[in-house]
Amino acid sequence: MLILKLPLALTGRVLILNGKKIMKVKLIIFLLLISSLMMAEVLLLDVMFTNDIHGGIDRYAATFMNPEYPPMLGGGAAAAAYIKSVRQQKSDNRDNLLFDDGDFFQGHPVGTMTQGKAVIEYFNMIDYDLSVIGNHEYDIGEEALMETLKDAEFPFLSCNIFRRGTDELVEYVQPYMIFEKMGIKIGVIGVTTTDTEQMSFPDHIKNVEFRAAKPAVEKYVKILREDEKVDLVFVTGHLGLPYDPEPAYEHRYAEDKEPAERRWGYDAQEIAHEVEGIDVLFGGHMHKGFAQAWEDPDTHTLVFQGYAYGSNVGHVILKIDPVTRTLMGYDTPAIREGVLVTLFEDEFIGDEKIGDRIQEMQDIAEEGMDEIVGESEVYLSRVGSGPQNVIGNLVCEAMLEYTDADFAFLNLGGIRADIKAGPVSYRDVFNVMPFDNQVVMMEVDGKFLKDIIEMRVSGGRHGLRVAGVEVITNRKNEDYNRVTSLLIGGEPWQADKMYKVATTDFLLQGNAGLVMLTKIPEEQITRYEMDLREAIVDYIQNNSPVNVKIDNRWKRNDKCVKTPEMLKELQKLN
Repeated sequence: MLILKLPLALTGRVLILNGKKIMKVKLIIFLLLISSLMMAEVLLLDVMFTNDIHGGIDRYAATFMNPEYPPMLGGGAAAAAYIKSVRQQKSDNRDNLLFDDGDFFQGHPVGTMTQGKAVIEYFNMIDYDLSVIGNHEYDIGEEALMETLKDAEFPFLSCNIFRRGTDELVEYVQPYMIFEKMGIKIGVIGVTTTDTEQMSFPDHIKNVEFRAAKPAVEKYVKILREDEKVDLVFVTGHLGLPYDPEPAYEHRYAEDKEPAERRWGYDAQEIAHEVEGIDVLFGGHMHKGFAQAWEDPDTHTLVFQGYAYGSNVGHVILKIDPVTRTLMGYDTPAIREGVLVTLFEDEFIGDEKIGDRIQEMQDIAEEGMDEIVGESEVYLSRVGSGPQNVIGNLVCEAMLEYTDADFAFLNLGGIRADIKAGPVSYRDVFNVMPFDNQVVMMEVDGKFLKDIIEMRVSGGRHGLRVAGVEVITNRKNEDYNRVTSLLIGGEPWQADKMYKVATTDFLLQGNAGLVMLTKIPEEQITRYEMDLREAIVDYIQNNSPVNVKIDNRWKRNDKCVKTPEMLKELQKLN
């Protein structure tokens, strides 16, 4: 109900309003007006949103919730059933929208193997209003991506992806959309993280440019507010909140805080705080969901964000004042605490037609995926000690064995799933390594090898997954002087010795901050044209049952000094 508070008083035949007298006839008209305003019904807008689906439209066991007894998630069929139930509540004073915030296909086999076409078909079936371009959309290269997007019956938004060398947005996106719902005009702006440039193969994005998110969003907020005369402005972004928003906000915007050097692009918190005029921002990219909105203390922009892999549908019920045409607040679904509706299969009976079609596409994409490739004696977990965990150790050991290298490494974020103890299927390995990264080997001297490790422990970085080495670091030392002990193949590191180093083509192209790798001459590089996923399968087959442990390959000791052997080698470099 609309509540009006006015400075008025009624005495005899006149109304005193703001110090002015109003005659009784006019008073009757005034009171009728007030009454009609008070009877105006609040408008409800159901906004449903997904982010970072990564192909998760299939049914799957939620091992991340309970590794031993995982509940089943209903995937796209369950999501469709929920979305349809919300849409059935549409009325004169209630309507809905459905958004996706990017990274929609690369991850689960049905998404990856079809290059996103299966997910686009699902989005079409459930009538998404729009989607945003995410960074992983470019994993298949821009040309293949454009072919996939042609199947979409809805628009893709991004206000900051430009054709390189021009001032034109790429032809497969538009910067914003306008919706009219219940007489309210709503503008929706899309934006993509500029971190895409640091996370993609350079060849895949050679013809595009990701421009700064903040000025791009500011430009279109102004257009929507001043030219299009919208009532509400939403931003749908493939960029997200920090994992801990409150301390991050305090750190960023403390009164005595000096502006920090920017290493990464703007995130959702920065956009919400630094761009005026946004009512609601729907984020993604971080794979961290929040049950309630994070509200910026100054702009009062609400930020909503869901979890990843199709495990949930975000659903917020926005309350809109029909008179002022402004946002009054929001409610959450009664059936689940907060705005995140987890799609447990035993709670949401999936839409049969959509479920059958997803299964058809899944059967084709996953042919041979359940073939057993070996066995593990231990639970291969991503939980570990520092940069070390057992699944990371296994992946690096697989690269080491396949290439016969001296040292193998992988970035910390490159592994996406655990493997349970017992029989291991090809599907299990795919879930660990869903990306088509290929194994490469380079020959470099000891100084360069040490610099790789030093770079990944400089600043606030936390290291690498490794094999073939034993490293001790002291983080109290200055950058590029933090490695205090280094053994390779059990032997002390030598600054001028040539070593064989294995990694992936993704890192070789300078991703994860390893720009130094792009300077290695091509004649020092061996490209195997073997997916890392296949190398992992070979390793499990050759070493089954595998029994990987946390060992001495990586330690942090902030009291440790350099070994005599290392000091001797460092003297060679001076």
